[in-house]
Amino acid sequence: MIPQILARVKPYLRWFILGGTLFFLLKTFKARFAEISDITIDSQGWSILAIAFSCTLLAHIWSGWVWTGILAIFQQSLGLFTGIRVYLITNIAKYLPGNVWHFYGRISAIKKQGGSAGAATLSVVLEPLLMAASALLIAIFSTLFGLVDTNFSLPILLGQMVALLVVLIGIHPRILNPLIHRLSKTKGEGKAAQKVKLKTYPWLPFLGEIGFVLFRGTGFLFTVMAFQTIVPSQIPALLSAFSIAWLLGLVVPGAPGGVGVFEATAIALLPQETFPQATILLSVALYRVISILAEAIAALGAWAVKIINNR
Repeated sequence: MIPQILARVKPYLRWFILGGTLFFLLKTFKARFAEISDITIDSQGWSILAIAFSCTLLAHIWSGWVWTGILAIFQQSLGLFTGIRVYLITNIAKYLPGNVWHFYGRISAIKKQGGSAGAATLSVVLEPLLMAASALLIAIFSTLFGLVDTNFSLPILLGQMVALLVVLIGIHPRILNPLIHRLSKTKGEGKAAQKVKLKTYPWLPFLGEIGFVLFRGTGFLFTVMAFQTIVPSQIPALLSAFSIAWLLGLVVPGAPGGVGVFEATAIALLPQETFPQATILLSVALYRVISILAEAIAALGAWAVKIINNR
């Protein structure tokens, strides 16, 4: 009964969240329009934005490399360069309605190489779980050490810790291996595919995803630096706020790619005394453009390499 109700409510909840976040952003933009219109980007600012773009592009390539590592622990290797290429080409598909087409593209690529559908499915599910766990770990660290003002709440902190613990336990081989075998059987795969199993705990991919979140956070940091001077003591707050905002953009049902949720959270978390709201509003909007542009260029570059290699 409850799952049926949730299934009916979910589409409306998605639009409600999207509408609410867009309303908040538009209201903030309207209130700060005069301040935003006075902000200009000089030549140094454009150079810093180029660095922000480079960090973001590197983050996506890094994430593709981490995904090939996840495939390797499932014995589903596509090869380093092929795996990264598949990842980058399919990554842009997450902005399509449904937010699942990038997963479908990766599973299809693995199956075309003769891989196990069960292992392929879990590999694409494990990646965002590790991303969420990485951002959650940074968020907990940020809350405990007061790096961001989140209106500290013990129940929320405990909830974050429980969620992190559930994810870290859920990716243990003793839990994942039975799921791999069950998926392989339901998809009618042979005994060889059903013998695929996770032999070690995925610590290295987990550390890799922490690196991905920090790379993305560095890109956001440089985007803000294009509009205002950042002192070293402000860097932890910026990276922490980014991690929390990015995490909510990943897990909260809304627009594909976390559009709206990330921006609204970042604006709400960063203190106006240190980071003027007009600056942050412009920074998050520009960072969204940089992020999509980096994903599009990475996908285009990977597709071009594929075409050249097939000649």
